[in-house]
Amino acid sequence: MENMIKKIVDADNEAKAMEVVTLKEKEELSKKIKDETKSIYDKYMSNAIETVKRNDINEEKKAEKQWQEIQNKQKSVNIKLQSDYEHNCDKWVDMIVKRTLE
Repeated sequence: MENMIKKIVDADNEAKAMEVVTLKEKEELSKKIKDETKSIYDKYMSNAIETVKRNDINEEKKAEKQWQEIQNKQKSVNIKLQSDYEHNCDKWVDMIVKRTLE
């Protein structure tokens, strides 16, 4: 009988020891999973930030190119208008005066 009780107590102690080991392994695995999750998240965010930076640079280049094209068109139109004015100024003045006096 004592032998049975001793076996039961030993089995209980062994089960408690296994529970402690299992809980410790669970905590270690949880920590490992948390660390890996953070690592994956950090890597993803780092890649995303780099992608955004590259896109920003590309968009800035496109915007600068469009701005230069607009400025060049504006200069071209300004030159054309100035040329038209210089060639037709007297004619336009005469037309305005004539229409006003009629």
